[in-house]
Amino acid sequence: MTIALFSDIHANLPAFESMLQDMDRRMPDAVYCLGDLVGYNVWPNEVIAEIRKRGIATLKGNHDEKVEKLKTTADSLKEPGKKYAYHLIDVEGRAYLKTLPAHIRLEYKLNGSPLNLVFAHGSTRSIDEYLLVDTDKDYILEMMEEANADMLFVGHSHKPYHRILTTATGQFKHIVNIGSVGKPKDGDPRGCYVLLTLNESSSVLDRDSIGVSFIRFEYDIEMAARAIENSMLPMEFADVLRKGI
Repeated sequence: MTIALFSDIHANLPAFESMLQDMDRRMPDAVYCLGDLVGYNVWPNEVIAEIRKRGIATLKGNHDEKVEKLKTTADSLKEPGKKYAYHLIDVEGRAYLKTLPAHIRLEYKLNGSPLNLVFAHGSTRSIDEYLLVDTDKDYILEMMEEANADMLFVGHSHKPYHRILTTATGQFKHIVNIGSVGKPKDGDPRGCYVLLTLNESSSVLDRDSIGVSFIRFEYDIEMAARAIENSMLPMEFADVLRKGI
C-alpha cells in the first residue's frame, strides 16, 4: 500500500496543482492532508474547493484555526497585513475549516502484528508545537507512547525529515515531518510531500520494512510570488517563496 501525505499548502495554488499532478501520476492508494490549507497567499478558496472535491481527509492546522475568531468587514479587505490572507476565505470555506479534526489514526494489523499510524499538524499535544529533527528523543518517544503511535507524521515546521527511534524494548518508532507543499523552509524552494509504502511484512521490529520517500516537485514560484506582490499581503512573503526559507 502506498499512502500520499502532504501539508502546509498555505493557499499556494500553483504549488498545490503541481503537487496534485505529480501525485496523480504515482497513483497512491490513499491520500491525507495534515493541515494549513490557508494563509500567506491569495488562493485559499480554490485550495479548499479542490481538497473537498477530491474528498481528501484533512486535519486542522494552526492557520486553519485562525478563522474561528475572524470577523471580516469591507475595511479589513482593504488593509494590508498578514491577516488579509484569512479575510479572503469565503463563508463556506470557513465553515469547513472549523470542522476539521485534530488527529487522524490508522490502525493496521500486518502479518499478525499491530502497526499504528498517527497524523497530527504540529504534534499530538498541540496544534502549533514544533517537532524538529533534533527534538529530544525521549520526549518524542514519550509522546508517541502516550498516543499509541508506532509512526507519527507531522507538518507545521515546513522542514522535512524521517527519524527512526529505538525504544528500550528494541522496537523501531518512526517520526516523519512531511515538509510543505506551498511554503518550504529548508532552503529548497521546491514543494515537498511524502509517499509512505507499507507491505504485509511492515513491522516495528524491522527498521527497513517501512518505506518513506520525500517527493520534491517544481512549480511556478514566480506566479505565486507575483500574486503576493499584487495583493495586500506583506512583500516578504514573496521573498521567502523564492528562497525557500
